[in-house]
Amino acid sequence: MSEIAITKQSNQQRRSFWLKHLHQWHWISSALCIIAMLLFAATGITLNHSAQIEAHPQVTKKTAQVPEALVSQLASLQQAQKHGAKDPLPLPVRDWLGKQLSISVGEQAAEWSKEEVYVSLPRPGGDAWLRVDLESGDLEYELTDRGWVSYFNDLHKGRNTGAAWPWFIDIFAGACLVFCITGLFLLQLHSGNRPTTWPIVGFGLLVPLLLAIVLIH
Repeated sequence: MSEIAITKQSNQQRRSFWLKHLHQWHWISSALCIIAMLLFAATGITLNHSAQIEAHPQVTKKTAQVPEALVSQLASLQQAQKHGAKDPLPLPVRDWLGKQLSISVGEQAAEWSKEEVYVSLPRPGGDAWLRVDLESGDLEYELTDRGWVSYFNDLHKGRNTGAAWPWFIDIFAGACLVFCITGLFLLQLHSGNRPTTWPIVGFGLLVPLLLAIVLIH
């Protein structure tokens, strides 16, 4: 076998090796991120047109009387608070809120004063707050729900989503990077038989670049 034939065979084997592994990583990363990518693409449109999408917030209010024993516990905890401390509500109070009013506050930090304890409860697609008067034991709770569009928009932004969701976004973004990078290498390997490959890639780069330079002020 001639040296040219050996070189050609070696190049084909190398190309076959890279095609196999790039295709494998490409489809695995696409399978991992395709559903989340659809979500983020759809919410990208809704966020871009948020002013045109009318929201109809629904407000739910609850009032109650906190048992005297729990009010005394809150008052004692308030007196023991250090300046600027934002400790969560004690567990017995949280349990009472969950059982009696179906309100979950978890470990959310509370704002303590001599007159009251206030807990802000932001969430995706809405907001909520809780206030307990430390003298009378009167409780006020208000929940604002801005709907599913607002909920998914907040997921897109990672707003008030807790600790787990930002980790998911980072992992999803990593999978998207693998998907895009392996796609570029696959374009390179196939570009010899597809002469329009790089003009189309260049067009995809040129359009947002020109829009950023010319039309964004």
